[in-house]
Amino acid sequence: MKLPTDGFTFPGISTRVVFGSGTLSRTADEVERLGGKKAMVLSTPNQSDDAQSLASRLGGLSAGTFCEAAMHTPVEVTEKALDVFNRSGADCVVAIGGGSTIGLGKAIATRTGVNQIAIPTTYAGSEMTDILGETREGRKTTRRDASIRPETVIYDVDLTLTLAADMTVTSSLNAIAHAVEALYAPDANPVTSLMAVEAMKAFKSGLPVLRDAPRDTEARALVLYGAWLCSTALGYVAMSLHHKLAHTIGGSFNTPHAETHAILVPHTTNFNAAGTDALAPMREIFGSTPGGGLWDFAKAAGAPLRLSDLGLSEADLDKAAEIAVQNSYENPRPFTQGDIRALLQAAWEGQRPED
Repeated sequence: MKLPTDGFTFPGISTRVVFGSGTLSRTADEVERLGGKKAMVLSTPNQSDDAQSLASRLGGLSAGTFCEAAMHTPVEVTEKALDVFNRSGADCVVAIGGGSTIGLGKAIATRTGVNQIAIPTTYAGSEMTDILGETREGRKTTRRDASIRPETVIYDVDLTLTLAADMTVTSSLNAIAHAVEALYAPDANPVTSLMAVEAMKAFKSGLPVLRDAPRDTEARALVLYGAWLCSTALGYVAMSLHHKLAHTIGGSFNTPHAETHAILVPHTTNFNAAGTDALAPMREIFGSTPGGGLWDFAKAAGAPLRLSDLGLSEADLDKAAEIAVQNSYENPRPFTQGDIRALLQAAWEGQRPED
Protein backbone atom coordinates (compact mmCIF):
# COMPACT_ATOMS: atom_id res chain seq x y z
CA MET A 1 0.00 0.00 0.00
CA LYS A 2 1.28 3.44 -0.92
CA LEU A 3 1.54 5.71 2.11
CA PRO A 4 0.44 9.36 1.80
CA THR A 5 3.58 11.48 1.65
CA ASP A 6 1.76 14.46 3.14
CA GLY A 7 0.87 12.50 6.27
CA PHE A 8 -2.50 11.59 7.74
CA THR A 9 -4.60 11.89 10.89
CA PHE A 10 -6.26 8.96 12.66
CA PRO A 11 -8.24 9.88 15.80
CA GLY A 12 -8.27 6.38 17.27
CA ILE A 13 -11.17 4.05 18.02
CA SER A 14 -13.23 5.21 20.99
CA THR A 15 -16.01 2.58 21.11
CA ARG A 16 -15.61 -0.56 23.22
CA VAL A 17 -16.35 -3.74 21.21
CA VAL A 18 -17.46 -7.08 22.64
CA PHE A 19 -17.38 -9.71 19.86
CA GLY A 20 -18.13 -13.44 19.89
CA SER A 21 -20.84 -16.04 20.28
CA GLY A 22 -23.19 -15.70 23.24
CA THR A 23 -21.99 -12.20 24.05
CA LEU A 24 -25.57 -10.98 24.51
CA SER A 25 -25.30 -12.45 28.01
CA ARG A 26 -22.74 -9.77 28.84
CA THR A 27 -25.16 -6.88 28.33
CA ALA A 28 -25.84 -6.36 32.04
CA ASP A 29 -22.09 -6.27 32.74
CA GLU A 30 -21.64 -3.60 30.07
CA VAL A 31 -24.52 -1.51 31.44
CA GLU A 32 -22.94 -1.58 34.89
CA ARG A 33 -19.48 -0.91 33.47
CA LEU A 34 -20.85 2.35 32.05
CA GLY A 35 -22.35 3.25 35.41
CA GLY A 36 -25.91 2.56 34.31
CA LYS A 37 -28.64 1.82 36.85
CA LYS A 38 -31.68 1.56 34.56
CA ALA A 39 -31.50 0.78 30.83
CA MET A 40 -34.31 1.21 28.34
CA VAL A 41 -34.22 -1.47 25.64
CA LEU A 42 -35.11 -0.36 22.11
CA SER A 43 -36.27 -2.35 19.08
CA THR A 44 -38.60 -2.28 16.09
CA PRO A 45 -42.06 -3.86 16.40
CA ASN A 46 -40.76 -6.95 14.57
CA GLN A 47 -38.08 -7.52 17.20
CA SER A 48 -40.16 -6.70 20.26
CA ASP A 49 -39.81 -10.27 21.54
CA ASP A 50 -36.03 -9.89 21.48
CA ALA A 51 -36.30 -6.60 23.36
CA GLN A 52 -38.62 -8.05 25.98
CA SER A 53 -36.34 -11.05 26.44
CA LEU A 54 -33.29 -8.83 26.89
CA ALA A 55 -35.16 -6.60 29.34
CA SER A 56 -36.02 -9.70 31.36
CA ARG A 57 -32.36 -10.74 31.36
CA LEU A 58 -31.40 -7.32 32.69
CA GLY A 59 -33.76 -7.77 35.62
CA GLY A 60 -33.42 -4.85 38.03
CA LEU A 61 -31.30 -2.98 35.49
CA SER A 62 -34.25 -2.73 33.10
CA ALA A 63 -36.35 0.41 32.76
CA GLY A 64 -38.65 -1.26 30.25
CA THR A 65 -38.79 -1.29 26.48
CA PHE A 66 -39.71 0.92 23.55
CA CYS A 67 -40.41 -1.17 20.46
CA GLU A 68 -41.49 1.36 17.85
CA ALA A 69 -38.21 2.18 16.11
CA ALA A 70 -38.82 2.91 12.43
CA MET A 71 -36.85 3.06 9.21
CA HIS A 72 -34.93 6.30 8.51
CA THR A 73 -35.35 7.44 12.16
CA PRO A 74 -38.44 9.71 11.85
CA VAL A 75 -38.25 12.64 14.26
CA GLU A 76 -41.81 12.05 15.45
CA VAL A 77 -40.89 8.52 16.60
CA THR A 78 -37.83 9.86 18.42
CA GLU A 79 -39.96 12.44 20.22
CA LYS A 80 -42.38 9.71 21.35
CA ALA A 81 -39.49 7.54 22.50
CA LEU A 82 -37.98 10.45 24.43
CA ASP A 83 -41.23 10.94 26.31
CA VAL A 84 -41.29 7.26 27.30
CA PHE A 85 -37.59 7.37 28.19
CA ASN A 86 -37.92 10.42 30.41
CA ARG A 87 -40.88 8.97 32.29
CA SER A 88 -39.22 5.57 32.77
CA GLY A 89 -36.34 6.73 34.96
CA ALA A 90 -33.81 5.24 32.55
CA ASP A 91 -30.25 6.56 32.54
CA CYS A 92 -28.99 4.71 29.43
CA VAL A 93 -30.28 2.95 26.32
CA VAL A 94 -29.65 -0.47 24.82
CA ALA A 95 -30.58 -0.81 21.14
CA ILE A 96 -30.99 -4.35 19.77
CA GLY A 97 -31.69 -4.69 16.08
CA GLY A 98 -30.68 -3.22 12.75
CA GLY A 99 -30.04 0.31 11.61
CA SER A 100 -33.52 1.57 12.47
CA THR A 101 -33.20 0.66 16.14
CA ILE A 102 -29.58 1.73 16.44
CA GLY A 103 -30.51 5.04 14.83
CA LEU A 104 -33.18 5.60 17.48
CA GLY A 105 -30.68 4.86 20.23
CA LYS A 106 -28.32 7.43 18.77
CA ALA A 107 -31.13 9.99 18.48
CA ILE A 108 -32.01 9.58 22.16
CA ALA A 109 -28.39 9.60 23.30
CA THR A 110 -27.40 12.76 21.43
CA ARG A 111 -30.45 14.61 22.81
CA THR A 112 -30.03 13.51 26.41
CA GLY A 113 -26.31 12.85 26.84
CA VAL A 114 -26.90 9.32 28.18
CA ASN A 115 -24.69 6.34 27.38
CA GLN A 116 -25.79 3.82 24.79
CA ILE A 117 -25.05 0.20 23.99
CA ALA A 118 -25.72 -1.04 20.45
CA ILE A 119 -26.36 -4.72 19.72
CA PRO A 120 -26.61 -5.11 15.93
CA THR A 121 -28.52 -8.06 14.49
CA THR A 122 -27.80 -7.26 10.82
CA TYR A 123 -24.66 -6.24 8.95
CA ALA A 124 -25.76 -2.71 7.99
CA GLY A 125 -22.97 -1.18 10.06
CA SER A 126 -24.15 2.07 11.60
CA GLU A 127 -23.28 1.03 15.14
CA MET A 128 -19.64 2.15 15.20
CA THR A 129 -20.22 5.56 13.64
CA ASP A 130 -20.89 9.06 14.90
CA ILE A 131 -23.43 9.49 12.09
CA LEU A 132 -27.17 10.02 12.55
CA GLY A 133 -29.63 10.33 9.68
CA GLU A 134 -33.09 11.58 10.64
CA THR A 135 -36.22 12.12 8.57
CA ARG A 136 -38.60 15.02 8.92
CA GLU A 137 -41.40 15.79 6.45
CA GLY A 138 -39.97 13.54 3.76
CA ARG A 139 -36.40 14.87 3.91
CA LYS A 140 -33.51 12.96 5.45
CA THR A 141 -30.69 14.98 6.96
CA THR A 142 -27.45 13.57 8.27
CA ARG A 143 -25.15 14.96 10.93
CA ARG A 144 -22.10 13.86 12.87
CA ASP A 145 -21.24 14.45 16.51
CA ALA A 146 -19.27 12.66 19.20
CA SER A 147 -22.44 12.32 21.29
CA ILE A 148 -23.95 10.12 18.57
CA ARG A 149 -21.34 7.35 18.75
CA PRO A 150 -22.27 4.41 21.04
CA GLU A 151 -20.03 3.79 24.03
CA THR A 152 -20.21 0.00 23.61
CA VAL A 153 -21.13 -2.32 20.76
CA ILE A 154 -21.92 -5.97 21.44
CA TYR A 155 -21.57 -8.27 18.43
CA ASP A 156 -23.14 -11.66 19.06
CA VAL A 157 -22.71 -14.09 16.16
CA ASP A 158 -25.59 -16.19 17.51
CA LEU A 159 -28.04 -13.34 16.88
CA THR A 160 -27.29 -13.50 13.14
CA LEU A 161 -27.78 -17.24 12.65
CA THR A 162 -31.47 -16.82 11.80
CA LEU A 163 -31.11 -13.59 9.83
CA ALA A 164 -33.25 -13.88 6.69
CA ALA A 165 -31.42 -14.55 3.45
CA ASP A 166 -32.52 -11.33 1.78
CA MET A 167 -31.48 -9.17 4.73
CA THR A 168 -28.20 -11.07 5.01
CA VAL A 169 -27.38 -10.07 1.44
CA THR A 170 -28.67 -6.49 1.38
CA SER A 171 -27.23 -5.48 4.74
CA SER A 172 -23.89 -7.00 3.68
CA LEU A 173 -23.86 -4.80 0.57
CA ASN A 174 -24.88 -1.85 2.76
CA ALA A 175 -21.76 -2.52 4.83
CA ILE A 176 -19.60 -2.87 1.72
CA ALA A 177 -20.81 0.57 0.65
CA HIS A 178 -19.23 1.93 3.83
CA ALA A 179 -15.93 0.29 2.91
CA VAL A 180 -16.02 1.66 -0.63
CA GLU A 181 -16.50 5.22 0.57
CA ALA A 182 -13.85 4.75 3.25
CA LEU A 183 -11.30 3.90 0.54
CA TYR A 184 -11.79 7.10 -1.46
CA ALA A 185 -12.72 9.45 1.39
CA PRO A 186 -10.81 12.74 1.34
CA ASP A 187 -9.62 12.03 4.88
CA ALA A 188 -8.85 8.34 4.37
CA ASN A 189 -5.83 6.99 6.22
CA PRO A 190 -3.89 3.70 6.15
CA VAL A 191 -5.79 2.27 9.12
CA THR A 192 -9.28 2.80 7.72
CA SER A 193 -8.15 1.70 4.24
CA LEU A 194 -6.74 -1.54 5.63
CA MET A 195 -10.02 -2.12 7.46
CA ALA A 196 -12.04 -1.48 4.30
CA VAL A 197 -10.04 -3.93 2.20
CA GLU A 198 -10.04 -6.60 4.94
CA ALA A 199 -13.80 -6.18 5.29
CA MET A 200 -14.46 -6.71 1.59
CA LYS A 201 -12.34 -9.86 1.64
CA ALA A 202 -14.38 -11.15 4.59
CA PHE A 203 -17.67 -10.59 2.76
CA LYS A 204 -16.29 -12.10 -0.46
CA SER A 205 -15.34 -15.27 1.43
CA GLY A 206 -18.24 -15.53 3.86
CA LEU A 207 -21.35 -14.44 2.02
CA PRO A 208 -21.32 -17.17 -0.68
CA VAL A 209 -21.13 -19.82 2.05
CA LEU A 210 -24.28 -18.45 3.69
CA ARG A 211 -26.31 -18.92 0.51
CA ASP A 212 -26.21 -22.69 1.01
CA ALA A 213 -25.54 -22.89 4.75
CA PRO A 214 -27.22 -19.90 6.45
CA ARG A 215 -26.46 -21.22 9.94
CA ASP A 216 -22.76 -21.79 9.30
CA THR A 217 -21.27 -20.23 12.43
CA GLU A 218 -17.81 -19.62 10.99
CA ALA A 219 -19.20 -17.86 7.90
CA ARG A 220 -21.55 -15.80 10.06
CA ALA A 221 -18.66 -14.78 12.29
CA LEU A 222 -16.57 -13.81 9.25
CA VAL A 223 -19.33 -11.67 7.77
CA LEU A 224 -20.09 -10.03 11.13
CA TYR A 225 -16.38 -9.29 11.48
CA GLY A 226 -16.52 -7.64 8.06
CA ALA A 227 -19.50 -5.56 9.13
CA TRP A 228 -17.60 -4.35 12.20
CA LEU A 229 -14.64 -3.33 10.06
CA CYS A 230 -16.87 -1.48 7.58
CA SER A 231 -18.72 0.36 10.31
CA THR A 232 -15.50 1.32 12.07
CA ALA A 233 -13.88 2.59 8.88
CA LEU A 234 -16.87 4.76 7.98
CA GLY A 235 -16.98 6.09 11.53
CA TYR A 236 -13.67 7.92 11.06
CA VAL A 237 -13.89 9.29 7.50
CA ALA A 238 -16.16 11.57 5.50
CA MET A 239 -19.09 10.31 3.43
CA SER A 240 -19.43 11.15 -0.25
CA LEU A 241 -21.70 10.54 -3.24
CA HIS A 242 -22.95 7.08 -2.39
CA HIS A 243 -24.33 7.88 1.04
CA LYS A 244 -25.74 11.18 -0.17
CA LEU A 245 -27.76 9.39 -2.85
CA ALA A 246 -28.86 6.55 -0.56
CA HIS A 247 -30.05 8.98 2.10
CA THR A 248 -31.76 11.20 -0.46
CA ILE A 249 -33.72 8.32 -1.99
CA GLY A 250 -34.48 6.61 1.31
CA GLY A 251 -35.63 9.76 3.06
CA SER A 252 -37.58 11.24 0.15
CA PHE A 253 -39.28 8.08 -1.10
CA ASN A 254 -39.22 5.86 2.01
CA THR A 255 -37.39 3.04 0.24
CA PRO A 256 -35.93 0.26 2.38
CA HIS A 257 -32.51 1.31 3.65
CA ALA A 258 -30.40 -1.79 3.00
CA GLU A 259 -31.97 -2.52 -0.39
CA THR A 260 -31.36 1.06 -1.53
CA HIS A 261 -27.68 0.84 -0.61
CA ALA A 262 -27.36 -2.59 -2.22
CA ILE A 263 -28.74 -1.42 -5.56
CA LEU A 264 -26.81 1.85 -5.69
CA VAL A 265 -23.35 0.79 -4.56
CA PRO A 266 -22.13 -0.88 -7.79
CA HIS A 267 -23.15 2.25 -9.73
CA THR A 268 -21.68 4.82 -7.35
CA THR A 269 -18.51 2.70 -7.17
CA ASN A 270 -18.26 2.59 -10.94
CA PHE A 271 -18.78 6.34 -11.24
CA ASN A 272 -16.12 7.25 -8.69
CA ALA A 273 -13.62 4.64 -9.86
CA ALA A 274 -13.02 6.88 -12.87
CA GLY A 275 -11.83 9.64 -10.56
CA THR A 276 -9.47 7.82 -8.19
CA ASP A 277 -7.11 4.86 -7.98
CA ALA A 278 -8.10 4.24 -4.36
CA LEU A 279 -10.56 1.53 -5.46
CA ALA A 280 -7.89 -0.54 -7.23
CA PRO A 281 -7.85 -3.23 -4.45
CA MET A 282 -11.45 -4.08 -5.39
CA ARG A 283 -10.27 -5.53 -8.70
CA GLU A 284 -8.41 -8.30 -6.89
CA ILE A 285 -11.30 -8.97 -4.53
CA PHE A 286 -14.31 -8.91 -6.87
CA GLY A 287 -12.64 -9.20 -10.28
CA SER A 288 -13.32 -7.07 -13.35
CA THR A 289 -13.75 -3.34 -12.74
CA PRO A 290 -14.64 -2.18 -9.18
CA GLY A 291 -18.26 -1.39 -10.10
CA GLY A 292 -18.79 -4.26 -12.51
CA GLY A 293 -17.17 -6.79 -10.20
CA LEU A 294 -19.29 -5.64 -7.28
CA TRP A 295 -22.45 -5.84 -9.43
CA ASP A 296 -21.53 -9.42 -10.43
CA PHE A 297 -20.99 -10.30 -6.76
CA ALA A 298 -24.34 -8.76 -5.81
CA LYS A 299 -26.17 -10.60 -8.58
CA ALA A 300 -24.61 -13.94 -7.64
CA ALA A 301 -25.66 -13.36 -4.03
CA GLY A 302 -29.27 -12.75 -5.07
CA ALA A 303 -29.34 -9.05 -4.25
CA PRO A 304 -31.94 -6.69 -5.75
CA LEU A 305 -30.52 -4.87 -8.76
CA ARG A 306 -33.19 -2.37 -9.86
CA LEU A 307 -34.47 0.77 -8.19
CA SER A 308 -37.67 0.26 -10.15
CA ASP A 309 -38.36 -2.80 -7.99
CA LEU A 310 -38.52 -0.49 -4.95
CA GLY A 311 -41.45 1.40 -6.49
CA LEU A 312 -39.53 4.39 -7.83
CA SER A 313 -40.71 6.00 -11.04
CA GLU A 314 -38.50 7.74 -13.58
CA ALA A 315 -39.99 11.04 -12.40
CA ASP A 316 -38.73 10.19 -8.91
CA LEU A 317 -35.23 9.94 -10.35
CA ASP A 318 -35.48 13.52 -11.59
CA LYS A 319 -36.41 14.73 -8.11
CA ALA A 320 -33.69 12.64 -6.45
CA ALA A 321 -31.00 14.02 -8.78
CA GLU A 322 -32.17 17.55 -8.06
CA ILE A 323 -32.05 17.05 -4.28
CA ALA A 324 -28.67 15.32 -4.42
CA VAL A 325 -26.88 18.37 -5.82
CA GLN A 326 -28.46 20.99 -3.55
CA ASN A 327 -25.63 20.83 -1.00
CA SER A 328 -21.95 20.57 -1.83
CA TYR A 329 -19.77 17.78 -0.46
CA GLU A 330 -16.41 16.29 -1.32
CA ASN A 331 -16.28 13.47 -3.82
CA PRO A 332 -13.34 11.96 -5.72
CA ARG A 333 -14.97 12.81 -9.06
CA PRO A 334 -16.84 16.03 -9.91
CA PHE A 335 -20.43 15.57 -11.01
CA THR A 336 -23.42 17.42 -12.38
CA GLN A 337 -27.12 16.87 -11.91
CA GLY A 338 -27.08 15.19 -15.32
CA ASP A 339 -24.38 12.76 -14.16
CA ILE A 340 -26.46 11.79 -11.14
CA ARG A 341 -29.58 11.39 -13.26
CA ALA A 342 -27.75 9.04 -15.65
CA LEU A 343 -26.35 7.01 -12.75
CA LEU A 344 -29.80 6.66 -11.22
CA GLN A 345 -31.29 5.62 -14.57
CA ALA A 346 -28.78 2.78 -14.84
CA ALA A 347 -29.60 1.70 -11.28
CA TRP A 348 -33.34 2.00 -11.98
CA GLU A 349 -33.02 -0.30 -14.99
CA GLY A 350 -30.60 -2.68 -13.26
CA GLN A 351 -27.85 -2.33 -15.87
CA ARG A 352 -24.42 -3.78 -15.19
CA PRO A 353 -21.98 -0.86 -14.72
CA GLU A 354 -19.40 -0.63 -17.47
CA ASP A 355 -16.33 1.59 -17.78
